[in-house]
Amino acid sequence: EINSNNPNPVTSFDGHSSNVTSVGFQKDCKWMYTGSDGSVKIWDIRAPGYQRDYQSKSAINTVVLHPNQGELISGDEDGTIRVWDLTANHCSYELVPDGKTAIRSLTVASDASLVLAANNRGTVFAWRLGKGSFEAVHKIDAHSTYCLKALFSPDVKFLATTSADKTVKIWNVEKGFALDKTLAGHQKWVWDCGFSADSAYLVTASS
Repeated sequence: EINSNNPNPVTSFDGHSSNVTSVGFQKDCKWMYTGSDGSVKIWDIRAPGYQRDYQSKSAINTVVLHPNQGELISGDEDGTIRVWDLTANHCSYELVPDGKTAIRSLTVASDASLVLAANNRGTVFAWRLGKGSFEAVHKIDAHSTYCLKALFSPDVKFLATTSADKTVKIWNVEKGFALDKTLAGHQKWVWDCGFSADSAYLVTASS
């Protein structure tokens, strides 16, 4: 409990057998999702155990929830992106943008207009989201090595990418993903980043 001095967990959720690489909550916090050892799981916060278990053929590196709250999008170590329809309870779409190159990060625009995937080659792919389809709109050679995180700003004006090359890059979405600036200063791999709610600040974290 964050608002108390008790250091012990309120509860624990057991079910994965390897590293948990993604965790997220449904907007009303009724359930959460996790990605790990070749599976995406959904957990009811009020009940023990997981209620849904979607199997992938390789380790899951990233999972994001569509703003419609009805679809999960996963990216795995074998380079496959899958859309999991929570109403139909199955995989509704599958895409392999760059062969076996591992998908490292996914991000969906808050207005559901675009979805992006970053991979181990340092490439970022952008698609326009349609009903049951991804329409390719852009490809960015963002970094020369692993792109570890890609994240839209809440206002969808900018994209941030972090990399094993120790840099963070900011891309202008409204100008066709033109490079806006490169942020240097980290001494090791930059693993993660987060925008403030007003899109004015970016926090980055490295090894």
